Amino acid sequence: MVQRPAAAEVMSMDLSPKKPSKAYGGDGGAYYDWSPADLPMLGAASIGGAKLCLAAGGLSLPSYSDSAKVAYVLQGKGTCGVVLPEATKEKVIPVKEGDALALPFGVVTWWHNAHAAAGDLVVLFLGDTSKGHKSGQFTNFQLTGATGIFTGFSTEFVGRAWDLPQDAAAKLVSTQPGSGIVKVRDGHKMPESCEKDREGMVLNCLEAPLDVDIKGGGRVVVLNTGNLPLVKEVGLGADLVRIDAHSMCSPGFSCDSAYQVTYIVRGSGRVQVVGIDGTRVLETRAEGGCLFIVPRFFVVSKIADETGMEWFSIITTPNPIFSHLAGRTSVWKAISPEVLETSFNTSPEMEKLFRSKRLDSEIFFAPPTK
Repeated sequence: MVQRPAAAEVMSMDLSPKKPSKAYGGDGGAYYDWSPADLPMLGAASIGGAKLCLAAGGLSLPSYSDSAKVAYVLQGKGTCGVVLPEATKEKVIPVKEGDALALPFGVVTWWHNAHAAAGDLVVLFLGDTSKGHKSGQFTNFQLTGATGIFTGFSTEFVGRAWDLPQDAAAKLVSTQPGSGIVKVRDGHKMPESCEKDREGMVLNCLEAPLDVDIKGGGRVVVLNTGNLPLVKEVGLGADLVRIDAHSMCSPGFSCDSAYQVTYIVRGSGRVQVVGIDGTRVLETRAEGGCLFIVPRFFVVSKIADETGMEWFSIITTPNPIFSHLAGRTSVWKAISPEVLETSFNTSPEMEKLFRSKRLDSEIFFAPPTK
């Protein structure tokens, strides 16, 4: 059972958005992650965050993790190899910007960016670390490479396990390449990706039907068990939200005890979070590349800068439920006028004015017209 932090402890935590630090890498690319030491809410929420950047020709070596994750392709095109538990054949999946993949426990993956690629392949990973070795940080287990399992076992064990002569086992162990990420030799043939392998494994959030579409406001695509069944095994929901210049996302909260973990994909904007006793626990400007976490039941709202704002979030339940405090579906619209009048300690006229606003708006509000 995950021990939740006390309310006072959460209130005192630094909730400000953070960028990741480089964990390892080389010519083929780099792996970055967020540490609970820098972003304490990761540990409190038992959530991990990492980012893989592969240069042209880069290969992220086969590995598995101690955590279930959602992967989101932030940039580029490439290939992802996936071996599901007890599968006899890998899936070789073509991936591109906007693709989301649910990666349950026990999945072995590798990622490759072709030599001919025009730019980097960049993949975001967000996931549940409650069963992991370190709360708030992924532990990846490399199958090959300088830190892979071959280097840990003796040549005797390697030889016996894979039925190899001792000299062949010794050579295999000693020729393991760099740690985690390598660069594929130019001209070396890699597996051909298969479009059919995307079925049931990938949802492209930039091409999927919109769950919310507000003209001049914003758009949402939600990942859930309906459009990506593996989400159920991962135990996480996710969404991609894009709001237009100077638009606002309605103040709202997760009403099923879930944390919201948000990565700013591009653009920037102002963020406010209000917690217990009406205390504003965060007021900041978030920009592309930053990650921040909204504690359970806390209310969050965002206003985009002139560039607009796009973010990808995971929610720590596969089918999240949100309540919004402004807009047509606002909680206030459902409460009786007499209760509102007394609660706000205001006049009937002011209550009517309050209730008369945002009758048609959903969860995004376009900027006021001049």
